[in-house]
Amino acid sequence: MGTCIEASTLNFLADLQGNNNREWFQQNRNRYELAFSNFYQLVLSLIAGIGSFDKNLGSPDPKDCIFRIYRDVRFSPNKMPYKQNFGAYIAKGGKKSNLAGYYIHIEPHESFAAGGIYMAPSDIMRRVREDIYDYPEDFLSIVNSKEFRGKFSFEDAESLGKVPRGFEAGTAVDEYLKLKNLIPSISFSDSSIQKETFVDEVLQVYKALQPLVGFINQAINQ
Repeated sequence: MGTCIEASTLNFLADLQGNNNREWFQQNRNRYELAFSNFYQLVLSLIAGIGSFDKNLGSPDPKDCIFRIYRDVRFSPNKMPYKQNFGAYIAKGGKKSNLAGYYIHIEPHESFAAGGIYMAPSDIMRRVREDIYDYPEDFLSIVNSKEFRGKFSFEDAESLGKVPRGFEAGTAVDEYLKLKNLIPSISFSDSSIQKETFVDEVLQVYKALQPLVGFINQAINQ
């Protein structure tokens, strides 16, 4: 797979950061449409690649996975009308799914790939924590594996001050029970996302995350 992010896409996003207003966006709509098409093709390639090692994904439509560039500013102090990145959540059911999945974020100097679950409803997160607590050996075999630890860390993840109510403290998975999200990530430089190997590199990240995604989804679906 040779799909990558083109320099024109990065340039558009960089220019948008300094011109985040409707007048400029309308004047540069053709640039946006070309950039969006580039990102769409990237997501299409990622979906096809994930399907080779995660059969539970199915074949979601890229349109159902890609987040709109338009921001909802009604209740936000930040009134900029546009997001300054392209993002997609690749999961069964697309971006509105409550299932764990794979995320891709393209932004000048801030691009990354991630996988797992983020800002899940409390009942969903409760089920995930229950399976971590009930099956600690299975969970630890994933996050302590050589492949996982060689790529990912939860050190900077947002965490609760103590083990959530209903779980006994003092277990081998205490620190994981306290995590607010389970979404390890890998950053990519602007130069790396423009290489023809970019899709393959992202897919290697996702493949390493697939056991975690599978564990979370089994907890959610039971």
